[in-house]
Parts: sequence; C-alpha cells; structure tokens
Amino acid sequence: MNERTRYNDFSSFMAARFPYKVQKISVNAGFTCPNRDGTKGYGGCTYCNNQTFNPAYCHTGKPVGQQVREGVEFFSRKYPKMKYLAYFQAYTNTYGETETLKRMYEEALGVENVVGLVIGTRPDCMPDPLLDYLEELNRRTFLLVEYGIESTDNGTLERINRGHTFECTADAVRRTAGRGILTGGHVILGLPGETKEGIIGQAGTLSGLPLTTLKLHQLQLVKGTRMAHEYEEHPERFHLYGADEYADLVIDYVERLRPDIVLERFISQSPKELLIAPDWGLKNYEFTEKLKKRMRERDTWQGKHYNKP
Repeated sequence: MNERTRYNDFSSFMAARFPYKVQKISVNAGFTCPNRDGTKGYGGCTYCNNQTFNPAYCHTGKPVGQQVREGVEFFSRKYPKMKYLAYFQAYTNTYGETETLKRMYEEALGVENVVGLVIGTRPDCMPDPLLDYLEELNRRTFLLVEYGIESTDNGTLERINRGHTFECTADAVRRTAGRGILTGGHVILGLPGETKEGIIGQAGTLSGLPLTTLKLHQLQLVKGTRMAHEYEEHPERFHLYGADEYADLVIDYVERLRPDIVLERFISQSPKELLIAPDWGLKNYEFTEKLKKRMRERDTWQGKHYNKP
C-alpha cells in the first residue's frame, strides 16, 4: 500500500487547494468563552490553559492586523514565497457582536499574502446571522471553521465544564457544513472517565457528521488548570497514555473513521514549562512517523473497519 494512502492527510488536502505553501498565523483577538464569563459558567474547561496556544507574536495587546503582519514577517524571512491563513485560535472566536467579528476577520484578510481564515470556536457560539456572513465570506476566500468537540459523551462534557452537549455540537456542524463551509473538529483522547472502548466508538459517531477535517489530541495535564488540581488529588481517576499505547489507540480510532475525513494532526505539544504529564519528548512529526511505522506493521489504514450506516 502507498504510504500516503494509509490516512487522509492535511498537507495533501491543502496542496489540492493551493498552488503554493500555506502557513497558519495564530491570532489572539481577546475573546473569552461563555463558560468563563458567567453566561454558562465560570472557570472555563477544566483542562484549558490558553497560554499553550500563543506564540510570541500573538498577544491580545496588539490589533489583529499587527499580530498577523508580525507572524507573516516571522515566517517570510525563511519562506519568502509562503502564503498565510489567519488562524483565530485562542478561546471562542465567534463569541461577540457580529459586526465586531466581521471587522476583525476582514482586518486579518487585509494583510498582504493572507489567503484565508481558520476560525476556532465552540458549537454553542454560532448564531445564524454570523453564519450568513461566513457563507458569503466563504464564496470569496478560503474558510475553515473548526469546532471544539472534545468528546461525544455528554457525561464527559459535563465533567470537563464544556457548557454544551454533543447534540449541540452535531447541530452546529450540520448547520455550518450545510452552508457549504469547510467544517472541522477537535477531540481530546483520554479524558478522565472515558474507556478505551468508548473512545474508539467515538470515531463512528463523528463519522456520521459532515466533518471535513479532524484533529486528535492526547490528554495533557497543564499547570494552572482545574484538571491538574484534580489529578494531584485523585491520580487514580486518570489514565495517561504512553506514546506507544496512544499510537495504537489512534490507529484503532482511525480504522473506524470515515475514510474521507482529513486528519490534520494526532497530538498536541504544550510548552515544557506548563506541561505536567504525559511528557513523551516527541515532536509532532516524530510521533507521526511512529504512527506511520505502526500502521505499516499492522497493515492498516483509515476506514479499514468503518461501518457505513
């Protein structure tokens, strides 16, 4: 089997859409979340410390356009022919007045060599008036809306203080994809209380949604979070996967995933100074090579055990 056909990779997906290399530029537009400001709760998700998202050029004290320009300057010194996607990443980037959001998105798109947007958000923060604008925006530029799904289990979502149900997620994904907008998702594998069987079963549930892309991340315990405090008091409630064990979990998951879903990444990397556990000492590309090797050993591929409904 051709190596590149074992799973549907994000770089090939982007190469099919752009005749040049494209790099994401992270933007912190100063948003909050409804489970932080009291609208739905306080404290945010129990695993979340948004310091893990932001590079040095990405600071809320700077206007969106300045952040994007500084990001472009940072990368263009080494890659002068690169083009860019402004990635609204930290917190909930559709949580605000529609006109304010539109101004921020347009400001990012106005930076030279920016060819599209990626907008990270929550499924309970996508009102129809904003979708109307995004549908129009999607006709004139590249647009990917990425929802934090995290889990398909409502008990888990309540435990981690998400403030919404999986039914809300499914509705938001369907409404967004129904407008012709590329729609992505993000899940965390290994959240407390979830079994291996439950995690693997999640793949089939997500395959029933009109997702274009999916990010898988291992659970990481990060300093300054409520989950880190819970782990300190009750470590027996957690199963932290080793790198090899997690690779096999991901393969089991991907085998049951719809074959056309684009897999953007398999792990995340929190800054060393914030990470409590697990510390594998692997960069993203090193884990990906480990995963590919294990897939060859198992002679398997994305969708091998996918059951089409």
